[in-house]
Amino acid sequence: MIRLTMLIATTTLVALPAAADVFSDRVGKTDLADPSITHAPEDGIVKLYGAGGPHTAFQKVADVWQEETGTEVEIVAGPEADWSADAQADADILWGTAEQSMTAFLLTYPAFDHADVEPIYIRPAVIAVKAGNPKGIEGFEDLLGEDISIVVTEGAGVYNTSGTGTWEDVAGRLGRLDDIAAFRENIVAYALGSGASFQQFQDQDADAWITWPNWPLTHQDVLEMVELDDARKIWRDVNVVISPNADPAAQDFLDFLVTDEAQELMATEGWQR
Repeated sequence: MIRLTMLIATTTLVALPAAADVFSDRVGKTDLADPSITHAPEDGIVKLYGAGGPHTAFQKVADVWQEETGTEVEIVAGPEADWSADAQADADILWGTAEQSMTAFLLTYPAFDHADVEPIYIRPAVIAVKAGNPKGIEGFEDLLGEDISIVVTEGAGVYNTSGTGTWEDVAGRLGRLDDIAAFRENIVAYALGSGASFQQFQDQDADAWITWPNWPLTHQDVLEMVELDDARKIWRDVNVVISPNADPAAQDFLDFLVTDEAQELMATEGWQR
């Protein structure tokens, strides 16, 4: 007779203290943050910094406001690394192209208070297709078929962009895993920002790009906009934060940026309130 003996090991689980990792612990500790830069924005020019996209509509508003007031507005847009040092020195206003984007930005700029962030406009995700829409794409379902090539904007954990997670939000909106899988099969480029996505759309000769209305509306020579059905549509805002040391005119410009006159200009590129 063989006796099988089972040894049961008992393990005492010791509770470890939770490791705090919150926004306030990381402010000023990013690769771009430079504590040697003095933040002194009051120089008579209202300076705004942020990611590309809203800047073209902002410029339309700024042109009108400058004409009316005589105060200069300088709008600097593009990848954060290109303007970060300047913004740390003299930004009156930062804008974010999504809430997560602004939160990421403010880790680098301790002079700005996250509590002062204000959402000012919103827009829906759309499908950008080639001008003339040669594939006849009418909605999301058409992106799941064969012989469709898609570009998506995805920060991939290394780049701060409003596009992070957008394609997945759209594809997964109805809770169908198959939609995400089929959509993913058709992705030919993951670009780290909207500008890079636009370039990839052309370089890859792609059929579709999940993006925001301002891109097809400002590049109608090469892009056309296809709206998503309401059931698929997601929205992200553009938001602003002003420096406590900003030029006095900076707040006046922000006030003008949400007036009826400004809203009409912003609406030409898909921005809504």
